Amino acid sequence: MKFLQLLSRKPGKLGMLFQIPFCQTQFPYLCLATSTCLYSKKKKVNSYEQVDQEKYKNLVCSVTSYKTSSQTRETIFKEDNLLYGPPDKHRPPVKAETKTPKNCVPLINPNKRIPLLNSDANLPVKISLQKTKMPSVTRILQQTISPQQAFYLERWKQKMILELGKDGFAEYTKNLFLQGELFHAALESIFLPEEMASKEQGEDAAISGYLSSVQHVLEDISEVKALESAVQHETLQYLGLVDCVAKYRGQLCVIDWKTSEKPKPSLKNTFDNPLQVAAYIGAINHDANYDFQVSCGLIVVAYKNGSPAHPHFMDPDLCSQYWNKWLLRLEEYMDKN
Repeated sequence: MKFLQLLSRKPGKLGMLFQIPFCQTQFPYLCLATSTCLYSKKKKVNSYEQVDQEKYKNLVCSVTSYKTSSQTRETIFKEDNLLYGPPDKHRPPVKAETKTPKNCVPLINPNKRIPLLNSDANLPVKISLQKTKMPSVTRILQQTISPQQAFYLERWKQKMILELGKDGFAEYTKNLFLQGELFHAALESIFLPEEMASKEQGEDAAISGYLSSVQHVLEDISEVKALESAVQHETLQYLGLVDCVAKYRGQLCVIDWKTSEKPKPSLKNTFDNPLQVAAYIGAINHDANYDFQVSCGLIVVAYKNGSPAHPHFMDPDLCSQYWNKWLLRLEEYMDKN
């Protein structure tokens, strides 16, 4: 230390000491350069810096704010809308139900006069169905069935044929029709006066379950006005056979009796049956053979196992909706034929 102190007193001596090679080996040093001239190559441009940050602000925030994905259906739609703009909304094909019928014939006939008194009020009308060139309601509905319903019916048919065979399936459908006829005949005997009812009609074991099924519905039916009676729409030129016209809980209705082995708890399970009822209502209201008009409908689904039947009541508004749908189906049939 004394040696260094002596050298420090003499100018230039200490600097000379550190410049000799001995000092370089004992005191290594680093030279740091801060100038950018050493890296003269052009800096690479980050492509993300060219993105319109304001436009993609929400997307950038959603990506950088979470370590794990937090996307939902709603956020994906928002991001797509931000990136690509609002989607083009292609309108789906207009369904037949939303069209307006060309023949705007009203369900209720404004020109029909209802007599104040009816001498045969206690006797239900029963008009036989005559063969004419007019198409029936059943035929019209069958020939204008939707492709979806046709597909399901065909699939059910093929499934039954696989299980029963062609002959077995033919026998099965034959029995279904027979049971339906017996069921309707039994109901007709119940509603007709004793002197008019068929004496040969007795309770068949094949339909006993159906009759048990509808007992609670029969209690609400009164004032039967028509039974198994033909109806004809004089303006639209179609005809049909009505099961029953009577009051259900005080409302005059066209009643359609249906049999089923599977439950049908809602009206939509009855497929085209509401259109059939609406078609019958319109026909009665425009048929001179009937001195009354109807504005309501009732579809009763009876079950073979005797479980309580499902009554589906159609009020005037609902009947009007199905009436418009029926008019469209009628127009479709006329265009095809």
